[in-house]
Amino acid sequence: MASGIPEQLNRDILLEIYQRMMDAYGPQDWWPADTPFEVMVGAVLTQNTAWLNVEKAIDNLKQNDSLSVDAITNMSQARLANLIRPSGYFNVKARRLQNLCRWLDSMDTINSLAGLDTEQFRSQLLSINGIGPETADDILLYAFNRPVFVIDAYTRRLFTKLGLINGKEPYEFLRYGFESCLDPDESLYNEYHALIVRHAKQKCIGADECIHCLVERPFH
Repeated sequence: MASGIPEQLNRDILLEIYQRMMDAYGPQDWWPADTPFEVMVGAVLTQNTAWLNVEKAIDNLKQNDSLSVDAITNMSQARLANLIRPSGYFNVKARRLQNLCRWLDSMDTINSLAGLDTEQFRSQLLSINGIGPETADDILLYAFNRPVFVIDAYTRRLFTKLGLINGKEPYEFLRYGFESCLDPDESLYNEYHALIVRHAKQKCIGADECIHCLVERPFH
């Protein structure tokens, strides 16, 4: 294990947690989107809101023929904010979406991004005003199938509850920890993160057959 990574984070433990969730919930087939660009838009809109609200905002964009780089770049910020209003923080997110789309426009085509190596790609995403590590990693993993492990509030909550982290570690520290323990497998990372999100939505009923409790049962 790399120096500084919690000893509790190891391959066997991480794969056991993954298998517990897979047994409980099955494959999640995440991210729900028709194109890589739609994933990118959703990654911005999902900040601090539930996915149901993101779907409403994306539907608004689709119904107004506005789910494209050109449309988002060229419309007024006020109109874009109104279309994505269901996602919350719509004025902030409108600015962030337009920043992202201007960057995409400068890259010629989304397909041209395939030639960037993952670290270069990630660095460029993080240079966009309003795109932080979690959003950048959502984009890399789900839109471009890059093997990066997404750390979100649900991940911190689950692994803190299991006693494997304290929950206050820096983002990059945890990302490196997970990626150090697991093979660089984008399919595994995709399903793992999707299962964590699914688990976070599962209510605990505190009974013997409680799926939530089965996932979070102590390690022996």
